[in-house]
Amino acid sequence: MCTSIVEVVGADGAGKGGDGWFDLTHSVVSYDHPHHALLEEAITIDFVNAALGPGARVAVELTLQSAKELSGALARAIEAAEIEESARLRPR
Repeated sequence: MCTSIVEVVGADGAGKGGDGWFDLTHSVVSYDHPHHALLEEAITIDFVNAALGPGARVAVELTLQSAKELSGALARAIEAAEIEESARLRPR
């Protein structure tokens, strides 16, 4: 089944591909048939810099459950980081 579920968001950071580290411009999250994982459907996350060509891409294919767990871990880490940032910026 082709779901056409695709989300694209800007990304400011770096990824490490086969040729080393590169700056990211965006990330693509989709739910569809994976290319490599032996799954019927997968959440696929691509971190990309299209200007650098196809080698500037880091891809992961996750089960829906793994993606949910990753989403939760990201939310918890972001919440903790925001508390750290807030404390660091608070006048003493």
